[in-house]
Amino acid sequence: MAHTNEETEAGPLSVDRATVDGVTVVTVSGEVDHHTSGTLRQALTPDDLADKARTVADLSGVAFMDSSGINVLIAAHQAHGPVGWLRLACVRRTVLRTLEIVGLTTLIPCYPSVSDALRD
Repeated sequence: MAHTNEETEAGPLSVDRATVDGVTVVTVSGEVDHHTSGTLRQALTPDDLADKARTVADLSGVAFMDSSGINVLIAAHQAHGPVGWLRLACVRRTVLRTLEIVGLTTLIPCYPSVSDALRD
């Protein structure tokens, strides 16, 4: 499991990566904004773009996400290509509302738990 911690003026962003049954699970805690979005982008980009990448992003620890985070999620979705996938899990209501307003929940599926995202 890799762990990245980036301290910014807005606060820290903590990102952990683990593999569960061939799926990368990225656990994110902190605020996602223009100061920290690079760390999230790196964590959500598949290691091998030619592979059938599958990623679940656990956003239970994310209380705030601005447009930089939205852009990262769109880029990560696209990087997974036509045979892989990106799923979001445990999205807090405030962040989920933002994702719904911009229509991202129609592009990237959201699940109530990591286990649900892994199972489906």
